[in-house]
Amino acid sequence: MTANALLCSYLGVPLDRRSFLTAARAQTPKRPVRMHVGSQRGGDLGREHLQYFKRHGVEHIAGWPTGAAEATLADDLARAKEQCAKEGVSLDIAVPPLLAGAPAAAILLGKDPEREREMAYLHKLVQACASAGVPAFKYNLRVLFNVRSGKTPGRGGSSYSTWKFEQVKNDPPEPGVGSVDADTFWERITWYLDRMIPVCNEYKIRAMCHPHDPGVPKSGYKGVDRVLGTVEGLERLISIQESPYHGLNLCLGTTAEMLQNPAEELPPVIRSFGERKKIFNIHFRNIVGRRDDFYETYPDNGDMSMPLLAETLYEVDYPYMLMPDHMPPHPDDPGYKQAFAYGFGYIKAVLQALETRA
Repeated sequence: MTANALLCSYLGVPLDRRSFLTAARAQTPKRPVRMHVGSQRGGDLGREHLQYFKRHGVEHIAGWPTGAAEATLADDLARAKEQCAKEGVSLDIAVPPLLAGAPAAAILLGKDPEREREMAYLHKLVQACASAGVPAFKYNLRVLFNVRSGKTPGRGGSSYSTWKFEQVKNDPPEPGVGSVDADTFWERITWYLDRMIPVCNEYKIRAMCHPHDPGVPKSGYKGVDRVLGTVEGLERLISIQESPYHGLNLCLGTTAEMLQNPAEELPPVIRSFGERKKIFNIHFRNIVGRRDDFYETYPDNGDMSMPLLAETLYEVDYPYMLMPDHMPPHPDDPGYKQAFAYGFGYIKAVLQALETRA
């Protein structure tokens, strides 16, 4: 007797494929969908903004307290977490200004003694996160910002941020940055990780790195080799300090920008990092195009199937936030609240659909 026949006999159902599958599914407990919609637009943690999140179904965010000071980081983060909790929102990720936006940090420019001072601040940040109950922080190891070549007209009068490397490949170097070859960039990244991740291990705080957006050819852009703009670069990043507290803020749009065929190549990338529990946050966005030639779009009309990517994340039991990211701008929506409300709703719908299939 076959295994299927034995199971059907045990379940008391006829030996046919449809009955067998129905019975087998009924006997298999569903694993819950643990991921949830989130937002990184938490710079304003006032009541009005927090209620905006809550009424759009967002109960987990990344953010940073306005006016936070180094001397009072733990108290500032604790106060921010309490403000969020009063509105039914959880502050899950800290987003410190250092290693987030321009200008480039001394750590990434290799400047001494300034980078030692920045590292001391980041150690205090990790301690403050542990004290305040904020389990993670995110960062970006970049020296170039707003790397795009123009805009593409989008639906309903919106515009899509666009990158065509051939149009801008001869742009001059960035003032204050200069040329940064691969070896130099890796030396600076390693310097940071060797001093940062052991402290994260000590305090059990997850540190997540955003990839370089976008990747560029090996010839570089503006004299900079963007080493975290390939999947191989991300693999090297997480291998420098192997730790359960060292992983990725995996932007699906940015990772798609590294690939020649994102629709087919991105799910295996998610699966690879996800199975090793190296994904700590997801930017859930879509593109049209491929490496060196793409534009960003709404999540429902890009080249990738976002429901399929959510299903892949479910397969690896990803438990954290899915965030809308880089939503297209429109003149009637200067604060992006309409665009991000659409993004929140889209993610909620994808997750609810996934729950019915899980």
